[in-house]
Amino acid sequence: MDIHHDSQSVSTSDSSSDLALWGGLECTVNRVRDNYFSQMDRNGHAERLQDIERFASLGIKAIRYPVLWERTAPDGVDRADWSWPDERLPALRALGVNPIVGLVHHGSGPRHTSLIDPNFPDLLAEYAGAVAARYPWVEYYTPVNEICTTARFSGLNGVWYPHGGDEATFIRALLTQCKATVLSMRAIRAVNPDAKLVQTDDLSKTYGTPEMEEITGFFNERRWLAWDLLCGMVDDGHKLWNYLLESGATEDELRWFRENPCPPDVMGVNYYITSERWLDHRPERYPETHRHVYRGAPHADIEAPRALATPTPGIGPLLMETWERYGLPIAITEAHIDANREDQLRWLVEIWNAALKARQQGADVRAVTVWALLGSFDWNCLVTECRGYYEPGPFDVRGATFGNAPRPTAVATLMRELASKRPLSNPVLQGEGWWRRPGRFLCKPVATRLAVADIAVRSQFKSTHVQPILISGANGTLGSAFKRICEKRNLACHVLTRQEMDITDPASVEAAIVRFKPWAIINAGGYVRVDEAEGDEERCMRENTLGPTVLALACIRHGLRFMTFSTDLVFDGAKDRPYLESDPVNPLGAYGRSKFEAEQRVLEADPQALVIRTSSFFGPWDQHNFVTQALNALDIGLPFQAAGDVTVSPTYVPDLVNVSLDLLIDRERGIWHLANADAVSWAELARRACVAAGVSSERLEEVSSASCGYTAQRPAYSALGSERAMLLPPLDDALKRYVVAVQERANEVGTGQPGEAAHYAS
Repeated sequence: MDIHHDSQSVSTSDSSSDLALWGGLECTVNRVRDNYFSQMDRNGHAERLQDIERFASLGIKAIRYPVLWERTAPDGVDRADWSWPDERLPALRALGVNPIVGLVHHGSGPRHTSLIDPNFPDLLAEYAGAVAARYPWVEYYTPVNEICTTARFSGLNGVWYPHGGDEATFIRALLTQCKATVLSMRAIRAVNPDAKLVQTDDLSKTYGTPEMEEITGFFNERRWLAWDLLCGMVDDGHKLWNYLLESGATEDELRWFRENPCPPDVMGVNYYITSERWLDHRPERYPETHRHVYRGAPHADIEAPRALATPTPGIGPLLMETWERYGLPIAITEAHIDANREDQLRWLVEIWNAALKARQQGADVRAVTVWALLGSFDWNCLVTECRGYYEPGPFDVRGATFGNAPRPTAVATLMRELASKRPLSNPVLQGEGWWRRPGRFLCKPVATRLAVADIAVRSQFKSTHVQPILISGANGTLGSAFKRICEKRNLACHVLTRQEMDITDPASVEAAIVRFKPWAIINAGGYVRVDEAEGDEERCMRENTLGPTVLALACIRHGLRFMTFSTDLVFDGAKDRPYLESDPVNPLGAYGRSKFEAEQRVLEADPQALVIRTSSFFGPWDQHNFVTQALNALDIGLPFQAAGDVTVSPTYVPDLVNVSLDLLIDRERGIWHLANADAVSWAELARRACVAAGVSSERLEEVSSASCGYTAQRPAYSALGSERAMLLPPLDDALKRYVVAVQERANEVGTGQPGEAAHYAS
């Protein structure tokens, strides 16, 4: 299914012959006091040579690739272990992928040095020379990644080692890294005179109220400092000359950079949603987490898209600023957003089109780098802790725990289409990213006179018909959740009642497809009354088995994606460990049988279909789930009974819907288990919910399942694990977010305040 490009946007074929697609591997080895945090150990690439072929399959021409000092020669060059890069660099070369070798990536070097050690430049240069001698054919180098950004985190904000918190330490770390880069390139070029420097840093831009002009102006000059020093542009006429001297730099060391320029051969600019900031002298208008004081001035500092009523033009004008300042070739060396899958795709295409437009305007933009090929861990806390927060990229490594290869996502497909100049095929590209949608604000929107976002970059596609997702089950918990979340994610959808589309009637399904012209169908409806199914098996089978089969046949016929839902009740509970996707099924009741037969018939009819097994819903938007009912009762002091001898895997509905949509967009297929990880009894679930909500569990009564009066037999153990990947967060994390969501909803509809009974009844 092809989507035609907007007639006003830049084509990804004719004018892009010289715009290359590059890739990047998140390889940070940052030090926090005496602890090192290694991304490659966590993403598994340290042990997987096969990833090289996966990277090459994306169509990238070059890759930012680590031969990190801390990993290769922590005890000195004479004791270096070259076995890891010896395998990987030639493998990249053999597959036609040019490595851009990185030596320090948000690091501070081995333990015997640091970013403020006067010996750091010579030590890194010694290592750089050894790398070049071992791999004399390597052409591109980044000795130190993001010099200015690393100096800020390590010397000014105190986040990374050596945890400085003042301007003097920031400038010392900045100068040390810049000198290390100059000396490293000198050592490299002594081996390979043609070696080229790709110098990366965050391409930031700060906007603000007129009252913040002095600070915004300073920040907008400071962002160039590392590049300016390397280019030999810092002298007594530089706007920050006095600032540098006041912060501990000496005239002699600043003049050294004038006398020893090392301009980048490629300006490597990194761009994130956090790269553009808004400063406001009225901090009380913003969330407390965004209030700061700098140079005695209280202010708010927030991502520009979260505050500005009119979106900024984005990266395009910043590329032109860079070109006009330096006149050097440019590559976008990191392009990534932590977002749902469709917005990851929209972000990449927007940046790609902005690069093409900058080329049309005369800038020598060489490449766009997709970051990070294996995703990244815990950047939401600046990798200062191992919290397990993961952002997937073109590949998702969360299945590696189970021995699975990294799973390609829709970003990988998009990369291959860009690299080969094929039409972009994913229909979710028809929508705009969250950074341009009305619901993006964290405060009252601020009106500004900034330039309006360029429609040629902003609207990537034009179509007479925006293809939606059709969702059955409009009146059910799952169907209504899909409607809510699709709207939030700007995914066009139609949630249909049985009257609008009877899934058991092929003619009704065909009519709905002809009318709405969807790209996918999600079956979120069906028969859900487990006990009543024992006496109403014919209807249960019709709605839960026949209906999904009819939908699957229609989807395979029309070339649509199809997703349907199954249950943990396909298992008999004989095991005492979480059930995996490949475990034999043996349902105990009519409801489980209807779902099992649906699984078989759907996948036989449409092998491309996606079947999600899940369990024990709870969520903030309905009153009938177990967690809400337990908290409603216990919060007002009523007794509440819960079985202690039945083990399940609770599933937070927003997590389920979001991950299911990502898998659908990724064109995943087959059976997936999705639940919030933990195996707990119903009674334990109630206790954990009480802890999360601050409610006493004193009136909770743990009982046997036999006393609950169920008609249908249920498995004593039906917890869900996965051999593919555990994609949902842990249960306690989900319960905390559930409590917050209920509070927010209660405040929205005016049904109560946190801590009151209505708090849980929304």
